[in-house]
Amino acid sequence: MPPKRIEPGSRTKFYGSHQRLPCPYCPHEFRNLSGLSQHKNAYHRHTRTPVQYPPNPAGKTPHTPSNSLSPSPDVNVPNLTPPPTSAPAGIRVSMTCHPHLDGRPCDAEGNPLEMGTPPPPYTSAMPDDWTPYNSRLEFEMADFLFTKSQSSGREVNFLMDAFTAFGYPFGAAPPFADCADMHRTIDSTPLGDAPWCSFTAQYTGLIPEGEAPSWMTAKYDVWCRDPRTVLRNMLANPDFKDEINYAPYREYDKKGERQYDNLMLGNWAWRHADTIYAADPSTLGAMLIPIILGSDKTTVSVATGQNEYYPLYISLGNIFNNVRRAHRNAVAIIGFLAIPKSERKDQNSKLFRKFRRQLFHCSLSRILQPLRPGMTMPEVTRCPDGHFRRVIYDLGPYIADYPEQVLASCIVQGWCPLCSKRNDGLDASENIGHRSREHTEQLLKTFDLMTLWEDYGVVGDLIPFTNDFPRADIHELLSGDILHQVIKGTFKDHLVTWIGEYLILEHGEAKGMKIMDEIDRRIAAVPHFPGLRCFHQGWDFKQWTGDDSKALMKVYIPAIVGLVPDDMVQSLSTFMEACYIIRRSIHTDTTIKKLEDTLADFRRHREIFRTTGVRPDGVRANGKRINGLSLPRQHSLDHYPRHIREFGAPNGLCSSITESKHIKAVKEPWRRSNRFHALGQMLLTNQRLDKLAAARTDFEARGMLNGSLLSSIIMLATQPNEDSTPTTLVDQETTAPATCPTQAEAIPEEEEAAVSVVIR
Repeated sequence: MPPKRIEPGSRTKFYGSHQRLPCPYCPHEFRNLSGLSQHKNAYHRHTRTPVQYPPNPAGKTPHTPSNSLSPSPDVNVPNLTPPPTSAPAGIRVSMTCHPHLDGRPCDAEGNPLEMGTPPPPYTSAMPDDWTPYNSRLEFEMADFLFTKSQSSGREVNFLMDAFTAFGYPFGAAPPFADCADMHRTIDSTPLGDAPWCSFTAQYTGLIPEGEAPSWMTAKYDVWCRDPRTVLRNMLANPDFKDEINYAPYREYDKKGERQYDNLMLGNWAWRHADTIYAADPSTLGAMLIPIILGSDKTTVSVATGQNEYYPLYISLGNIFNNVRRAHRNAVAIIGFLAIPKSERKDQNSKLFRKFRRQLFHCSLSRILQPLRPGMTMPEVTRCPDGHFRRVIYDLGPYIADYPEQVLASCIVQGWCPLCSKRNDGLDASENIGHRSREHTEQLLKTFDLMTLWEDYGVVGDLIPFTNDFPRADIHELLSGDILHQVIKGTFKDHLVTWIGEYLILEHGEAKGMKIMDEIDRRIAAVPHFPGLRCFHQGWDFKQWTGDDSKALMKVYIPAIVGLVPDDMVQSLSTFMEACYIIRRSIHTDTTIKKLEDTLADFRRHREIFRTTGVRPDGVRANGKRINGLSLPRQHSLDHYPRHIREFGAPNGLCSSITESKHIKAVKEPWRRSNRFHALGQMLLTNQRLDKLAAARTDFEARGMLNGSLLSSIIMLATQPNEDSTPTTLVDQETTAPATCPTQAEAIPEEEEAAVSVVIR
């Protein structure tokens, strides 16, 4: 039986039960008063006056530089109201902008603009132009099915058939003919386009006679996108217009104390801006663009087969830390690095390990080459506020865990990638000089490879990829990693594990296990309270996450009091104090000094683990001394005061950002594939996700997504119609079904540029 027709006169009554209640403070809509009340109590409790839609996100008042091209003195801007992410409410700050690279707006040709000149129109498209979609319903449906629900092709085809069956009596076409039609529409989106290409690398050194190892003859494909295109797309995103810094600056609170928050507030950005201007005064008025990179291998499945990938990510250093952490398209994937494989007999071969390191550095250098011209000569680029600016790129902080830092800095495992302390003396409190590109080059000229390896921890036959770019020093760019160095490293892998080892060592295995059961019972007995997690089975997890460790921190100290020596409790207490200081979103000189004092107390209290025999000193069979507390991840805590002064709050450069990006850019696209040649399908999925995100940002900037989809359809359907022709939800010709594009069709063909990895 066909569905009952809806007469034009009863249309309002039909849609009456689907009306939404709008929030007076934001664009959200709700089905009932209960939902609206809960939303206002949760998000607008302290909001007094309703704001007009669209609301302006909280953000620092951007600096408006002079249009003069002559050097200007430091500009003090008093009484600016900072965003909630920068300083507590009510604290006024003053900001001093960099006097030379201050991000002055210009026109599309690079000519400076008069002060107060409005930006050119964001787009010439009409407010009702949904290209390449025919209506809001089409776009919302494509975004929902592909991004949110991640529906399979079969599910999309069924839904389109259901739309066709429902709308057939009324002559209404479905949003798309089928899944292939939806994919073609997404692929035709011009915004956010950054095609994938590939190049091939292979071993070109001497191949032994006879049967050569397979890795020597194999070819390794590296897939990448143009990082310049990705950064320009990201920089033109109007969603970031109130949460971006256009120049390095220094921020002071009402007491005159300097504050460190985002990357552009640190000493590194200011110092590099000085270096750029000193080398080329024509860069006056340019905008410094720090390029944040991050890489880390990830596993998509525990099953057999090709289930490991090596993604490379990129981000803008100008964007606020809270935006980078909030999954708002401020981090993009630009490459999948190759992972060489070999037979088991060759896995520990020095030649194979050297090849893997060289392949990593050659690949990164090749991928980043399109950015090199813009590192010395400014180029005109559109910014989130709509203005054009002359931007100059600079390699910025590199996000990596310790094994990745060792690989990127070309040092020996067990040594510090930042300072020159010996690997058996990392627990020493005295300050040693920092590693640098110049110091390493001098060592290479002075010592042989064996001396470099044994005495300085330097892999002398490798060249870091940063040496191919101006002003780049990998030892300067490696940032702190709160997740792997502090939370999962020092706390979970070290202190918690050591306490368990102490109980076994002191009381024997049987009684020690009994005491650990008591600790589990205490942890499980923690009452329900906001912010505290209930560990019903204690803390004995087979696989830990960063959130697990952070939750255990809050309840672990009271669970061990009375069961371990007081100095162990003190070591946990001082470490957690340092941890919570490090995790702050805003730092001052006072908090940095407090962090240094707390770390000194921690170093003193942790000696209990050495004296009780948990981490004893000793001598190896080869005669080398073993220092039980000389641990790279724990030693990295000593560098956090410098990290904060150089790069701002460490929570904006944590590997948890790239770990979470793994889910959206690698793991979910892999699960959506058919597992056969999955990488090509993953590349296409990422490209479509970027296009949909860019289209949504464009439509929102033009005010085309105000309100809910239903409210917009109701408004369209209830408008008077002059020709009395029934209004259809979608006015579209039904196209014939088509097959989904293949990998070869979806990924543009690029000329392969072979990268030779030569080992002598």
